[in-house]
Amino acid sequence: MLVSSVRYTPLSAATYTAHRAAFADKLPAGALAIFTSNDILPSNADGSVGFRQNNDLFWLSGIDQEETVLVIFPSAREEKHREVLFVRETSDHILVWEGYKLTREQAHERSGINTIYWTTSFEPILRQLLADADTIYLNRNEHLRSSNEMETRQDRLIRWCQERYPLHQLRRAAPLLQGLRMIKSEEELAQLREACRITEAGFRRLLTFVRPGTMEYEIEAELQHEFLRSRSRGAAYGSIIASGENACVLHYVDNSRECRDGDLLLLDFGAEYGGYAADLTRAIPVNGRFSERQAAVYDAVLRVQRFAISRLVPGTVVPEYQKEVGNKMEEELIGLGLLNADEVAAQDPEKPLYKKYFMHGTSHFLGLDVHDVGDFLRPLEPGMVLTCEPGIYVREEGIGIRIENDILITADGNEDLMATIPREREEIEALMRK
Repeated sequence: MLVSSVRYTPLSAATYTAHRAAFADKLPAGALAIFTSNDILPSNADGSVGFRQNNDLFWLSGIDQEETVLVIFPSAREEKHREVLFVRETSDHILVWEGYKLTREQAHERSGINTIYWTTSFEPILRQLLADADTIYLNRNEHLRSSNEMETRQDRLIRWCQERYPLHQLRRAAPLLQGLRMIKSEEELAQLREACRITEAGFRRLLTFVRPGTMEYEIEAELQHEFLRSRSRGAAYGSIIASGENACVLHYVDNSRECRDGDLLLLDFGAEYGGYAADLTRAIPVNGRFSERQAAVYDAVLRVQRFAISRLVPGTVVPEYQKEVGNKMEEELIGLGLLNADEVAAQDPEKPLYKKYFMHGTSHFLGLDVHDVGDFLRPLEPGMVLTCEPGIYVREEGIGIRIENDILITADGNEDLMATIPREREEIEALMRK
């Protein structure tokens, strides 16, 4: 008999139980928290785009299915109601048209939650629980770069609680979860390592595929093939396959140009595995050999990256780290003849001149989200994972180079999760000659 399943190996129920316990410890007495799944988003006519679970709900439960609700109520008088999961009830009609959904037993096995109801029971059960609660913690996407322009299932729940329970206090769950999600467990790190392994396979595949005349979208197709055959759901974000001047567009995703002899090709991509994202960037010569100028810029970026990685250690605070990296980048840009030393010495420190050629940050947090939630003012701690991705973009020369690895903070420094992925110019050229 067919059963509901996922292509990746899920984390253990014990890990999700530990996540919920850590969150519950942060709730004050009398507080209840509600988390909902994401919507299935419409496209056109009767179509929809693929379902992607809400990452906070996923982190707390491991349930990767629509119409799911999780309630955490540590102060509940009945022990069975301290964790309650609501999942979508299936039917013969749903079975025929959509396939199998989780049974209550399977939802228990996946999440470790003992009390499971169908989603249709959510309102009466919640009414019963709120009789003993005075505060409701609700979730919302509070990522600093989120536009929040579309009303989400979480937004509708907030409005519903405001209307139905106006005398209860409403509080924000996001700050509590963001702090917890910054530290990855060993099982989470295993998922990230697998995402990095699949990403490496994709990059190595490209080194023998790229040549003058190849279209950017053909390269993207090779990556997607490698990802899917490795049990990944696909790319963790829109792959950037940027040749020539396109490499100077930071979020270029058209991937429609022909790769030409003499071009550099900037590749920014990563596989998703079990919900966790890898994030890699490399720059390679389309014809297999870096020109003298391309090599000089590449080596400068690599030196900056090595310096930056050495600073990703416990106790580092990201804004201070960014200043150090900026100083190192200034040295390299002066050496390349792109900046003047006297002008750099006299620059406005609030408007550093290196920003003309390196205009983005060096690092962001990584996890269930590519730009994962986190507090940049919190000193780095073991278990945090960040990218390290300096770049130099010289639009007038058609050169855009970024080198990005994923770095795990450890007790004695850091671990490069992408240490085996080719990065040296000579190794890249040798592999492209094969």
